[in-house]
Amino acid sequence: MAEFLTQQEAELYRAIGRFLCEQKLSVDPANYAFAFRVVSDPAGALARSVAALTDGGVRLTSQDIAALGGTPTAGTAALVSLHDGMPTAAPRPSQSNGKNEAEAIVARAEMQVADFSRAVRSIHAETSGFGRELAASAAAMRDSRATTDFDEVFRLTAAMIDRANVAEHRMAAAEQEAEALRSALDKANGTARLDPLTELANRRAFDEAYAALSPGTPVALAVCDIDHFKRVNDDFGHAVGDRVLRAVGSSIAGECGNAMVARYGGEEFALMFVGVDLDAAVAMVDRARSAVAARRFRSRATDAPIGAITISAGVSAGTSDEPREAVFARADAAMYRAKASGRNRALAAA
Repeated sequence: MAEFLTQQEAELYRAIGRFLCEQKLSVDPANYAFAFRVVSDPAGALARSVAALTDGGVRLTSQDIAALGGTPTAGTAALVSLHDGMPTAAPRPSQSNGKNEAEAIVARAEMQVADFSRAVRSIHAETSGFGRELAASAAAMRDSRATTDFDEVFRLTAAMIDRANVAEHRMAAAEQEAEALRSALDKANGTARLDPLTELANRRAFDEAYAALSPGTPVALAVCDIDHFKRVNDDFGHAVGDRVLRAVGSSIAGECGNAMVARYGGEEFALMFVGVDLDAAVAMVDRARSAVAARRFRSRATDAPIGAITISAGVSAGTSDEPREAVFARADAAMYRAKASGRNRALAAA
């Protein structure tokens, strides 16, 4: 078969075969089409997402292929690991990685854009071809001065109906692609504003929410920082540190009503209270501080106690007419005063 292919086509064909073998995917049209999209654009978003998911020799799962916009088949390999002699789903660190998920959404969106473009081009070609044929037939009828050629009129009418039906179906499919694309992009947009570890808002979302406040809106900002967090990572490892971050974020969010809670960076959380005065905001933050201090953490690996986890917090108030940086700086200064005065406390800005 190689003599019928160009050198470039033959290499692409071999690359598709290697991909299917490496991922233990059955050779069927759906898997072949997915492989073609991956290897034909090695610098594209889909190829980058696949590379991230398969880093370290891990194979794609059917869920991975579905998330990337492909159609998993019965021949798609499933990842398993052995635990007490029984197969269980293997852990996939990348599944909790927000960056990889966002890249997968972008890759899927890119494929949907391409499919939508092909559908529109096809519809345009159909209608253009029919328009030329109709014009040619009309001209022929005029030249022959045929005013009662009903067979020709019926033929043209039937052709018009057929083409209209085809165009309608293709346009409906294109509209479905467009709706799916909008949903994927909405999800990508939301993912870009979430912290993948704690599933709280991230710094970008927090800053944008402040910027979107109506002029003159009363607002209180709080900064909460986990005390001696480096000790947790150093003594128990980053996996335990990540669990502590998730638990602290959950406690803060659960105790602070309708406040927006964001992981602002590292072990620091930021809160935004809209329409809440300083005293009320300090009271809610202090309630969250107490809830965090009351929790007792143990290492899952050794069952050793991690010790008390506490936070120090500072709270400031202002209006949305002030730059966010100014209101935040006052809260940050109050948080450092809380650290300096013994930690595990919430203080109002001076």
